[in-house]
Amino acid sequence: MNDNVFSVAIDGPSGAGKSTIAKAVAARCGFVYVDTGAIYRTVGLAVRRAGRDPHDAAAVAPLLPALDISFDYGPDGSQRMFLGGEDVSAAIRTPEMSMYASAVSALPVVRGFLLDMQRQTARRQSVVMDGRDIGTVVLPDADLKIFLTASPEARARRRLAELAAKGDDSTYEQVAADMARRDHDDASRAAAPLRAAEDAVTLDTSDMTLEQSIGAVYDLVRRRMAERAAL
Repeated sequence: MNDNVFSVAIDGPSGAGKSTIAKAVAARCGFVYVDTGAIYRTVGLAVRRAGRDPHDAAAVAPLLPALDISFDYGPDGSQRMFLGGEDVSAAIRTPEMSMYASAVSALPVVRGFLLDMQRQTARRQSVVMDGRDIGTVVLPDADLKIFLTASPEARARRRLAELAAKGDDSTYEQVAADMARRDHDDASRAAAPLRAAEDAVTLDTSDMTLEQSIGAVYDLVRRRMAERAAL
């Protein structure tokens, strides 16, 4: 372990608020925020544009070597995704891309392709990284692992509000159904299924405000940093 960097792994189901909370905590701590879901969404977008079946490893694998995927950060600390030099940060934030991301993330060939990119980022700098298998697969030696969750109803309401703010007219029923499908797909996939790491701290934010959730995660980070410093 590099004593000069600190890694926080945040996993959890869709709509749990991982990205919003992780980004805010990273900013408070002066860490880099890494949204791995956005990386998978970008692969999904490339697969969609190529007209390939995202469930078919044989169709997706040939696309990977030529993919030019990168990310940087805006003035507000938000992660911007680029595909072939094109900023696709907005294009990947649709319900369709959620399903594509879930499909390609179930393919071992895709997970292997992206694994080193994610690990190298955490080796170079202190990070808060969120996704679905960060604590179990990507960063198994993370300094702190958190499994962030909330009730299906709370998660659907939050995702609906997020989509509505972007002008999406999806209904609660549609959002809840899409989320239930993704929960099932993510938890049942053969490659790195969604689950809490054995040493993860589980945090249910169903009855918390966003600020309370951010504060709870921030407190966990500061406590673990103090514990490590005392060793």
